[in-house]
This record gives sequence, structure tokens and C-alpha cells, in this order.
Amino acid sequence: MTRATPVPLPPASSPRARRLPPKAAFLLKASIALSFLAGSAAPTPLYAVYQAQWGFSSTMLTVVFGVYALAVLLALLVAGRLSDHVGRRPVLIAAAAAQALTMVVFASATGVGDLLLARVLQGLSTGAAVAAVGAGLLDLDRTRGAVANAVAPMLGTALGGILAGSLVQYLPQPTHLVYAVMGAVFVLQGVAVLFVSETAERRPGALGSLRPQLSVPAPVLKPLLLVTPAIVASWAVAGFYGSLGPTLLRSLAGSASFLLGGLALFILAGSGALAVLALQQRSAQWLLRIGTSVLPAGLAVVMVALALRSVALFLVGTAIAGAGFGTAFQGALRTLVGPLAPHQRAGVLSVLFIVSYLAMGVPAVVAGWRLAQGGEILAIAQAFDGVVLALALMALLGSFARREAVVA
Repeated sequence: MTRATPVPLPPASSPRARRLPPKAAFLLKASIALSFLAGSAAPTPLYAVYQAQWGFSSTMLTVVFGVYALAVLLALLVAGRLSDHVGRRPVLIAAAAAQALTMVVFASATGVGDLLLARVLQGLSTGAAVAAVGAGLLDLDRTRGAVANAVAPMLGTALGGILAGSLVQYLPQPTHLVYAVMGAVFVLQGVAVLFVSETAERRPGALGSLRPQLSVPAPVLKPLLLVTPAIVASWAVAGFYGSLGPTLLRSLAGSASFLLGGLALFILAGSGALAVLALQQRSAQWLLRIGTSVLPAGLAVVMVALALRSVALFLVGTAIAGAGFGTAFQGALRTLVGPLAPHQRAGVLSVLFIVSYLAMGVPAVVAGWRLAQGGEILAIAQAFDGVVLALALMALLGSFARREAVVA
């Protein structure tokens, strides 16, 4: 009797055929970066609601904001390099599940303690994911990945703030609905990651990578020192707008609109994302110079607007500063990732985001503390603006002083 020749399984049933194509995987990872930052910005327009319900101070408001940044830093220090060893997929799946759980904590919060817990969980899961998703985007396409790493967080921040503000202003259950929407998004993304091919080879040393370590490859050290003032100036502005921006804009406008509260952050981050997309073909050095020129120009307009108490001029200055924020950060990011091998990307991106979140969290908490001590919001904003303006000018000088260290 003749033995039958085994019939191969159809291609559709093979593990490889069940994986998303590279373009779809790239879009999914970009959407994860976008949604994680949208989730972090979603509570911003709700802070006034929470303050009215629970009666906490402006200092506590900035603590709620700052504890998120500190949790991101802790996660970056501990787990920032983990995906270089275990792969991008396990880290992203775990982070998406943690984000979905965080939305449940937000939605069921009954006091400021619950809000602090939710922000800590949100910061830890974001910090664990941000380096992995950033490195995963670069694995798939270095050029487009660098653009996506700059655009997605800004666009996510913009959309999160304006979406939450719109839901609070026009729909019922404002402190529940936005979290239900975001929670569903995180669950879907976590499931979708199961169908993405791994882009990083497993390497030994996963447990060792969990030891906090701030180090970068030698070729990156000088460029990192060069771009640090630009990173600090950019993210300090983002931190101020994310914590006290709604209070400042409502004070200028004499309005209690929740949608208005999310508008300043939307304009800052949205203009940054548009600037990155429009100028993505430019060199890293050109972006750094333009960004560190435009950022102080925008801050100067904001200072004039605060003196004149002009809402329109304030929003114009915010848009200009946002464009500077976007281009400066894109230039800094491309300067750093240019010489990196794949197994170095998550670690270096962790250091980059550690600097960014320190710059975002610490000044915002200091400004909130000053406000609680009896400071006037407009005076605090002017002082903050002046300090960041000086940093931005330092960054501009640095972009010319060490041009040989910049990788285009």
C-alpha cells in the first residue's frame, strides 16, 4: 500500500501568517504611544471637578500631576531596558493590561488617595511601555520611527486633553465616561499586540537589566549633554501646561469652561505634532536650531499675553511655543538615536525620557507649591516662563557651540 504524502497546512494557519504585516504593526505601536499619553492627559481638564468634589488644594493638584512623572521615572529606571532582553511584545502586553486596570481605578475613585494611586499605576505602566514601544517603532523603521516617537506622544497629549474636556463639558458622567473609553482602547491594543511579530532578539541579562542604571553608549554621551537644555526647556513647558495650564487659562478668560481648560494643552501639543510632521525631512541639527529659536519666541509672546491678560495672544504664543517644543524634541531624539544599535535603543530612550519627565514634573510641583503659599497664578506663570525662556536660549547657543557632536 502506497503511503500518502502529507498535505501541508494552508498558509493562513501558520503562526507567521497570523502576524500583522510590518506596516500594520508600525501603526499599532504608534497608536499605543498615542493612547498611553492621551490617557495621561485625560485627567487634566477633570482636576477642577475633583477639586470641587473633594476640596483639595492647588499644591495637592500638582502633587497628583508630579507623582505620575515620578512613577514614570521609577519605571524607566527599573524596566526601561527590559524589552532589550525579553522582547517588545511581553512588555507592551503587560503595560496595556496595567493601563486598562488603571482606568478602572480612575473611574471608581472616591477621593484624592484613589486619584494618587491611579496616577502612580498609570505612571508605572507608561514608563514600562514608553521605551519598549519607542524602540519597537525604531526596529521597524528608523526614520519613520523617530518621527513617530516625537509625534505620537504630543498628539496623544493633545487629543487626551481635548477629548476629556469635551466629555466633561457636554456629556454626562464626566469622571467615568472618558476612562471607560480609554480602558476599552487599551484592552483592544493589548489583544492586538498578540498578533505582532517580535522585533527584538531575546538576550540574557533580563534580571540584571532591572537594576537602576543611568548609562549611555560612549558615542551618545556628548550629543546627550548637548541636547539636554532643549529637552528640559521643552518638557518643563509641557509640565506647566499639563498641571496649571487649565487654571491659568480660565483665570485669563474669566471662565469656568472645562473645555477651555483642555484647550491650552491641546494647542501646545498639537502644534508640536504638526511642526514635526511638516519638518520631518530636515536634519537633526536644523531641527534643534529652529526648535530652540521658536520655543523662546513663543514664550516671549506668552509673557506679553500674561502682562496684557490677553487670551487670544496667549493661545498664539502657546502655538508658537508648541511648534518649538515639537521640533526641538524631534531634533534631540534624532541626534541620540542615530548611532544606536537595536539592542541599545530602549536603554537610551529610557535616559531621554527620564530627563524629560524630571523636567516635566519637578517645575510643575514647585509652581503648584508656590500657588498654595499665596502666590498669584499670573505672577507664577510669568516667573516660570522667564526661567524656561533662559533655558531655551541656552539650548539655542548649545546647538551652535557643539555642532560636530550632532548626528544629522
